[in-house]
Amino acid sequence: MKDAKPICNSMIEQFDVDYNNSKHYKAMTHALAKNAVNTVAYVQNSTEYTDAKFSIDLPTMTVTNQKSSGRCWLFAGLNVLREIIGKKYNLENFEFSQNYMAFWDKFEKINYFLESILDLADRPVDDRYVDYVLRTGIQDGGQWDMMVSLIKKYGLVPQAAMTETFQSSNTKAMNGLINQKLRLNAAILRKMVAKKQSMTAIAAEKTKMLDEMYRFLCMNFGQPPKTFQFEFVDKDKKYHCEKKITALQFYKEYVGDILDDYVSIINAPTDDKPFNHTYTVDYLGNVVGGNEILYLNLEIDVFKELVLAQLKGQEVVWFGSDCGKEGEREIGVWDAGAYDYETAFDMDFSMSKEVALDYRHSAMNHAMVITGVNLTECDCATKWKIQNSWGDTAGRKGYFLMTDPWFDKWVYQAVINRKYLSAEQKAILKKEAKHLNPWDPMGSLAE
Repeated sequence: MKDAKPICNSMIEQFDVDYNNSKHYKAMTHALAKNAVNTVAYVQNSTEYTDAKFSIDLPTMTVTNQKSSGRCWLFAGLNVLREIIGKKYNLENFEFSQNYMAFWDKFEKINYFLESILDLADRPVDDRYVDYVLRTGIQDGGQWDMMVSLIKKYGLVPQAAMTETFQSSNTKAMNGLINQKLRLNAAILRKMVAKKQSMTAIAAEKTKMLDEMYRFLCMNFGQPPKTFQFEFVDKDKKYHCEKKITALQFYKEYVGDILDDYVSIINAPTDDKPFNHTYTVDYLGNVVGGNEILYLNLEIDVFKELVLAQLKGQEVVWFGSDCGKEGEREIGVWDAGAYDYETAFDMDFSMSKEVALDYRHSAMNHAMVITGVNLTECDCATKWKIQNSWGDTAGRKGYFLMTDPWFDKWVYQAVINRKYLSAEQKAILKKEAKHLNPWDPMGSLAE
């Protein structure tokens, strides 16, 4: 580093003086010796809006549990769709098979990975795009549009038709083996390309790889059903049964072909993403030939107006956020004022949403469902009710509360029915989307 300045002894001597002259710093040293940082900085009464009472509180089915997996986007998406089937068929409770969706997601991601490797085969292995694909490999994460692609191709099944396995609920070891094998396969395919072997030979080799990985997934997830029996008892205690139905038939008959009615909106206030434009992310997806990842970037006030419109229309909202910031999991509250690190450490930690995104302090890492909101007399939100997928022992029996300031800072994406968009917003969706790099923060939920 040219003209880099090292730390010198005189600096350290002055720093010691600054530290020793402060009783506050000494008190914090004592407090932190036996207490966690967030415990010391926790603000007992940071906001008056922590009571779980909401002016709009949509009834929802029981919470689900993704356990030790990163399938939040699938759980949240299926939780949205099950409310639709619940209303149509008068169901008290219902779950789609998350395992069924995870199986096909993994299999499609494996193919997407191999196709990405072939697409980038003319680049050196340390090229940033190649490095990103190899380093990311196959993960549990995903996006709303990725779920849409899966359902359009493979349909849906009830949970009873393909129940969870240990591996589907505990994916770390399985993912490690998949990625080890895929990186080995990547080396084989790149070598074939470098040797200028025929596309027929390369395609045949890739098919062998897919066959091997399909068997691997069947061993871990179980084999997806070709047909199944759908049984349920409605709220009126009436028994219903449909035999030998396929997954696609089940989706179209019981849910309805509705997925194209929804669009992802984001709030990303960075210079590279002007508002009122659409964006997509390169090399982000699962189903080759499936739906393109598409976002409409909106200012936060407009973003929240659309979320509110959908809640007022009695429909829950899928959303993506950075749930690792300013949250108290034990009491089930995400609050922007929950911790006062500034006073605790006599340091300024304040950061705008733009800086947090640009300088990689924050990115989407969890998807959940908004099921309620509290509005003041002037129709302003104070707090939001969240259905999570961490089981009923987390938060408030599986539900969480986020304050409106936390929403402004850490919520990045929501999925909205197109009927709530303005004519201008619908027109924007028809324009060509700007392509973002694969490592853009707006793609992080899929990692």
